[in-house]
Amino acid sequence: MAGCRGSLCCCCRWCCCCGERETRTPEELTILGETQEEEDEILPRKDYESLDYDRCINDPYLEVLETMDNKKGRRYEAVKWMVVFAIGVCTGLVGLFVDFFVRLFTQLKFGVVQTSVEECSLKGCLALSLLELLGFNLTFVFLGSLLVLIEPVAAGSGIPEIKCYLNGVKIPGIVRLRTLLCKAFGVLFSVAGGLFVGKEGPMIHSGAVVGAGLPQFQSISLRKIQINFPYFRSDRDKRDFVSAGAAAGVAAAFGAPIGGTLFSLEEGSSFWNQGLTWKVLFCSMSATFTLNFFRSGIQFGSWGSFQLPGLLNFGEFKCSDSDKKCHLWTAMDLGFFVVMGVIGGLLGATFNCLNKRLAKYRMRNVHPKPKLVRVFESLLVSLVTTVVVFVASMVLGECRQMSPSSQIGNDSFLLQVTSEDVNSSIKTFFCPNETYNDMATLFFNPQESAILQLFHQDALSLWPCSSSSISCLRVGLTAFLFQAAFLCLLCCVELLLDV
Repeated sequence: MAGCRGSLCCCCRWCCCCGERETRTPEELTILGETQEEEDEILPRKDYESLDYDRCINDPYLEVLETMDNKKGRRYEAVKWMVVFAIGVCTGLVGLFVDFFVRLFTQLKFGVVQTSVEECSLKGCLALSLLELLGFNLTFVFLGSLLVLIEPVAAGSGIPEIKCYLNGVKIPGIVRLRTLLCKAFGVLFSVAGGLFVGKEGPMIHSGAVVGAGLPQFQSISLRKIQINFPYFRSDRDKRDFVSAGAAAGVAAAFGAPIGGTLFSLEEGSSFWNQGLTWKVLFCSMSATFTLNFFRSGIQFGSWGSFQLPGLLNFGEFKCSDSDKKCHLWTAMDLGFFVVMGVIGGLLGATFNCLNKRLAKYRMRNVHPKPKLVRVFESLLVSLVTTVVVFVASMVLGECRQMSPSSQIGNDSFLLQVTSEDVNSSIKTFFCPNETYNDMATLFFNPQESAILQLFHQDALSLWPCSSSSISCLRVGLTAFLFQAAFLCLLCCVELLLDV
């Protein structure tokens, strides 16, 4: 038997056996702490490139500046503002596309399953309802997994990769049109497939791809389409538009243009200037305006009402006009806010620690395996999640009274959502008239509708308290429990795959 020291393969008289280190990237080895020498800590990939963001002040550049008059400079700046506006509009349309089809597929899925459950609750064939739900979820998740195999860089949220790009590291394929298509459809199928994932994080990556490709007026995926556009060909200009696109993604996801600008400024880019701030803010406002305009028109049929500023909308907290003593919060609530911040930080640290350990475990045991095994992993996660959700809704669900008033609220504040809007998404599995199944209402609805129920349906309160801070604390703890349960499911799945 030949020795293995300093090599990746062990050879004997009949065969050679290579270890699994061969299939891991240098980045994965560094994260796992399996590098043997100091020089192995940073091993650049051969297909990564360094972007040139620094201006080269030389004689040809100075000559170009001298020949550029004020008219050309103003034209260049005007074109830049128009391109930034177009990036915001296109990012908003991408968010609209994902949100529309997620709602369409989830309504189709839950409509079929709800009809089956109502029929089978009397006939005793709930297993058939579970098989129907499994069929929908496994199909959607399988399609999303295939898209990741087509473009692996489209996996995950894409935020770390965009941060790399904004700081000078070009990852191959990160801002290509094919990546945007795989990302949008992958998020669509993953959310519609019932996985505990959101469509908000990937919007940052999608907006960055739009920002990188739209100003070029050409794409590697569409080589036959050639438009002669002489502007914005440098890495520096492209970086600025990627910053604007990432900010537009945040703004479209959460309806927060200023938040998107601050995200791009503080978390994303290391290269910034004052002029870029206003362009990024304008791009974020354009994305929010576009998404709000079309979502409000499509969902409520009232074009120009602007009722849905982002992909997440939890309703409006507002005091009743008849109650002059009403306050949204008091000095006593400040203590609850502090407690919420402390608990949220501790739970977040715990979640990140568990997620880090699970990610390292997957790098060691799942990534080196064939791609079909990774597809099977996603299908197994979907299978376990669907079974747990279905059984919890049928077994652990309690029948609660519907909210009868025209405005849902309590003594301290009102949530400006009508009972018709809230009660339209309730599920009455195995419950008599005027009552609903609380667990089924949370699990058999889109994520936004489930959180709306936690805020607006009084019967879902976990504590008999009227304070708005308690309501927010309840929602936060419930969301964390969902995520923790999902991590536990993932751990079980990984153990099954390892066996």
